[in-house]
Amino acid sequence: MGIPRNGVGVDMLSERAKIMRDSLQKSQSITDNVVNILGSFDHRLSALETAMRPTQIRTHAIRIAHGNIDKTLKAAEVILSQFDISRQAEVKILKGPHEDIESYLQAIEQLRNNIRFFSNNKSFKSSDGVLNHANSLLSKAISKLEEEFKQLLLSYSKPVEPDRLFECLPNSMRPSSSPGHQEPNGKSRHSNAEQNGAENAVYTPPTLIPPRILPLLHDLAQQMVQAGHQQQFVKIYRETRSPVLEESLHNLGVEKLSKDDVQKMQWEVLEAKIGNWIHFMRIAVKLLFAGERKVCDQILEGFDSLNDQCFAEVTTASVAMLLSFGDAIAKSKRSPEKLFVLLDMYEIMRELRSEIESLFRGKACNEIRESAFGLTKQLAQTAQETFSDFEEAVEKDATKTAVSDGTVHPLTSYVINYVKFLFDYQSTLKQLFQEFENGGDSQLAAVTMRIMEALQTNLDGKSKQYKDTALTHLFLMNNIHYMVRSVRRSEAKDLLGDDWVQRHRRVVQQHANQYKRIAWAKILQSLSIQGLTSSGGSNSGSADGQNSSGVSRSTVRDRLKIFNGQFEELHQRQTQWTVPDTELRESLKLAVAEILLPAYRSFLKRFGPLVENGKNAQKYIRYSAEDLERMLGEFFEGKTLIEPKR
Repeated sequence: MGIPRNGVGVDMLSERAKIMRDSLQKSQSITDNVVNILGSFDHRLSALETAMRPTQIRTHAIRIAHGNIDKTLKAAEVILSQFDISRQAEVKILKGPHEDIESYLQAIEQLRNNIRFFSNNKSFKSSDGVLNHANSLLSKAISKLEEEFKQLLLSYSKPVEPDRLFECLPNSMRPSSSPGHQEPNGKSRHSNAEQNGAENAVYTPPTLIPPRILPLLHDLAQQMVQAGHQQQFVKIYRETRSPVLEESLHNLGVEKLSKDDVQKMQWEVLEAKIGNWIHFMRIAVKLLFAGERKVCDQILEGFDSLNDQCFAEVTTASVAMLLSFGDAIAKSKRSPEKLFVLLDMYEIMRELRSEIESLFRGKACNEIRESAFGLTKQLAQTAQETFSDFEEAVEKDATKTAVSDGTVHPLTSYVINYVKFLFDYQSTLKQLFQEFENGGDSQLAAVTMRIMEALQTNLDGKSKQYKDTALTHLFLMNNIHYMVRSVRRSEAKDLLGDDWVQRHRRVVQQHANQYKRIAWAKILQSLSIQGLTSSGGSNSGSADGQNSSGVSRSTVRDRLKIFNGQFEELHQRQTQWTVPDTELRESLKLAVAEILLPAYRSFLKRFGPLVENGKNAQKYIRYSAEDLERMLGEFFEGKTLIEPKR
């Protein structure tokens, strides 16, 4: 079926198409116009930009110029401020440090900063002149600072008085009357416990310079060191502190003595000085040197090598003064009585060793430290040589003075007391032996044993001076008994051993038995029945009379006469002999009584009637058994040895 044609519809469509065509033509026209306009703008902008470029360049240059001006002004301001600081510092430095030391130190620091600034800004044309002026000013400032340091250190450096030093000691070591306290007989008596107490006691070093001054001295020292004035500082420090330290020791009583001075001294005087020296060494190291090191550490904190150098320079003379005396003693002529003081001196040097190592540390103190340790070794060597001399002297003692009563010889008591004192130094001796060889208890025991053997050898020789062999054995009995008893009551027993004691007790008994045999054998023979019976009994009816055994009255009388004479002689002689030990004396009397009295009673009982029935019986029977017992009680009652005090 066909579409009907409508004339109106076609016209409408045509109209609309025309409108659209017109619209498109207008849009194209507008677009072309806009493009033309934009192209015109682009051309104009390009021209404007070309026109503006010179202006932009000039503006940028102006900005750079302004920046440079600002920098220059700021640099000038810094330079001017440095000049201002320099002037302010100069004013303070020229015034000197007396009024305000803190400000003075600040001025020096400011001046140093000023020098650093101009050294780093050499482009400034006047920098050389400024630096020369600043360095000259700094040199003057440091010179004034040196003088200030010297005056400040000098004003607060005063010697320490002895009483103040004694107050710093532990209570147990404060002297009651004088610094050097000696025991009787010149030997320093002490136990190992006391020695350990001395080592562990707390010492409080004195305040040598007020604590409030030390920080200021530190700041002054720091400025001098930074200025390169180390040697000037050391010189000032040494010349100020060293004499003060020496004066403190001098006030205490320390003397500088040479070997010749020591050799000329009487032993009692020298012994007292040695006792004082031991006390002085302890005070010097634990108090004075310790205090001096503390001051050095605080003033020179941060300058270790300079610290050590200053401490060494300050203490050298004082240490030398102390050690020279010890060295003189160690090198003086050896004698037995010096052994104990040598051990005392060695002991104090050993005690102070760790503190000496701590105080005198560093390379600068090497010489002082080695001198102290050298003295310790020298004292040990001299003590050991003295020990050997003593052993030899005991064996070779040629004392001709015999003890007439057979008592303990002075040599025996001297040697035993000597050995007892040695055991007061037991730990020291062990250490001493280890200085040269592997020693200890075994070495000390061996030396003690040799001394005892040397004494016995000498006593054997001395015992031969007696014409009476009985007295020889009594003498040896007394002396060896004294040795045994002394060892049993001392620490020597632990070292020599119980075997030594038992062996020598048997020796004592052997000499007692020998005494009895030799002294009483002859008189006991007179009481023997041997030889009493007459030959053949031919006298049975004589006037002289006989008993049933055929013994004649005259023979019995002769025997009793001999007995009386011998006993009276023994009594007269042996009451002058001495057995100083009460127990040994009574034991010996009892032993004699046990062999004499029964024999006498038996003789009288058997043969006494023959005499009693004759004339003058009392002429022959002078003593009863009780009389003999009483008279035996008077034997060995010579003067008693005064026992050595322990």
